[in-house]
Amino acid sequence: MDATDLDVSYIADAYHEVLETTQRFVVGNKPLIELIFTGVLSSGPVLIEGVPGTAKTTVSKIMAKLLSYSFKRIQGAVDVQPADIIGVRIYVANEGQFVLQKGPIFSNFVLVDEINRLTPKTQSALLESMSEQQATIDGNTYPLPKPFFVIATQNPYEFEGTFSLVEAQRDRFMYSIPLEHLKVDEELEIIRRDNSGGLSWDDFEDSLPPLLSPEDVGEMIGIVRQVHADEAVLRYIADLVAATRSHGDVRLGASSRASLALLRGAKARAAMDGRSYVIPDDVKDLAMPALRHRLLMERDAIIGQISVDAVIQEILNSVEVS
Repeated sequence: MDATDLDVSYIADAYHEVLETTQRFVVGNKPLIELIFTGVLSSGPVLIEGVPGTAKTTVSKIMAKLLSYSFKRIQGAVDVQPADIIGVRIYVANEGQFVLQKGPIFSNFVLVDEINRLTPKTQSALLESMSEQQATIDGNTYPLPKPFFVIATQNPYEFEGTFSLVEAQRDRFMYSIPLEHLKVDEELEIIRRDNSGGLSWDDFEDSLPPLLSPEDVGEMIGIVRQVHADEAVLRYIADLVAATRSHGDVRLGASSRASLALLRGAKARAAMDGRSYVIPDDVKDLAMPALRHRLLMERDAIIGQISVDAVIQEILNSVEVS
């Protein structure tokens, strides 16, 4: 199929319907909804960093139902073991054999809440699933359901009883987004909705019709992969990522996974906008989500309070499309 013949309007219409339906219950949070949909189309995990009460779980549950995905939520805690996530093989005496008891990772949509409360050993159990969409239990490898999507959340303002994600773990997330409290007018809208009885989750969930099937999403993922990105866009992505590796304030620049995240996300954004081709602005829109969680700053830059976002913006301002 030629890129000009791609039915990207189907994807654009689906995205706008998902956005409109989600915002019937959730106030604001358009960037989060947009990034989750981008992650779904890119088959890439999303890391959400924000304070409690910013609708992270609610948005995830709504999205999963609209996509007809099986949904599981894992609550981070220090006593959660890898087997609690991926599952375990149990010997059944009357059958005389080991039977696989699958963990919550065997779902289409997995929400790992407060991932930084999991121990490093348990965090590492997610690495294989996010990278290779499979799980290894007692030496046996099992494929995960398709489509497969992971969202993880963490509160960056709490440190007691938490374990920072190591660089390799953070790099497995295709995108990240910070969330803050709502603005005053958005807060007022929540109060008004609750005052009028419009914030009943049970009533809203019962009214939610599935908009898409996993098969529909799989078809859209295939269409996104065929969206055209010309050589100039590819070079622009490579130049952006290379600039993170040579910047004076950055100790560790972005990996090649960042390049793939920018390309795949830009294709998804183009399709969501109804285009069968990528433009540089698609890449620029994904620069912060694809890069911010991957860069490690130099000590002097941290002391000087130079933020990662400021460095990325400087790179965006200096790197031109050739």
